[in-house]
Amino acid sequence: MREPSKNFKPLLTKEAPLVVERMGLTWLIAAAIATAFLWQIPGGDYILYPFTILATWFHEMGHGLMALLLGGQFQKLQIFSNGSGVATYGIRSALGPIGPAMVAAAGPMGPPVAGAVLILASRSFRAATLSLKILGSFLLFSTLIWIRSWFGLVAIPLLGLIILGIALKAPRWAQGFAIQLLGVQACVSTYHQLDYLFSSSAGPLGLSDTAQMQRYLLLPYWFWGGLMAIASLVILVQSLRVAYRSK
Repeated sequence: MREPSKNFKPLLTKEAPLVVERMGLTWLIAAAIATAFLWQIPGGDYILYPFTILATWFHEMGHGLMALLLGGQFQKLQIFSNGSGVATYGIRSALGPIGPAMVAAAGPMGPPVAGAVLILASRSFRAATLSLKILGSFLLFSTLIWIRSWFGLVAIPLLGLIILGIALKAPRWAQGFAIQLLGVQACVSTYHQLDYLFSSSAGPLGLSDTAQMQRYLLLPYWFWGGLMAIASLVILVQSLRVAYRSK
């Protein structure tokens, strides 16, 4: 059989060229730094507003899904226009105080873990497309099952439809970049709530997640806040390293 012409070889390649991958990594790191900066300045929240809502959804879903995994109940999820959210759940766990502490930690760690999964999925165009479809569909599914606030009932399905639209209509390179961008934004969102991680109060809602961990695991809330901030950075760096290392 005759070898394919050199002109046709690019059509047989499933992955983006190495130079494009490296350029993409540079832009993604720049996006992460810019995001962390924009979180801290007046008006920055408006630019990153969709990512704020998505990060809140990851956070509250982390609480609810962990409660379900431990045998409890995920009753409802409320997301508000100011970017805050509340997950209502019941805990039934044979793990003693470790169970409620795990549910508390699952909120702050929800965005970076979800972000790492999205970044790793970008190693394959097929996995990137599938992951976008799953994320978009799960946003719509969560609206039907758990969302119980008027703002959430509008914003969450809208985000789901936009993500599904990217998965179904955008070119493959755009899908890969989109899923990496979503992943990086999810990981970096941890630093948007640094004051929350290092606070014992969640305002009128009562104790913060780290204060609840202090309550169940004794070590001070600032210890748990620092540990989760470091873990989020490690998760981001390692997921990018795996996504961009040679295949």
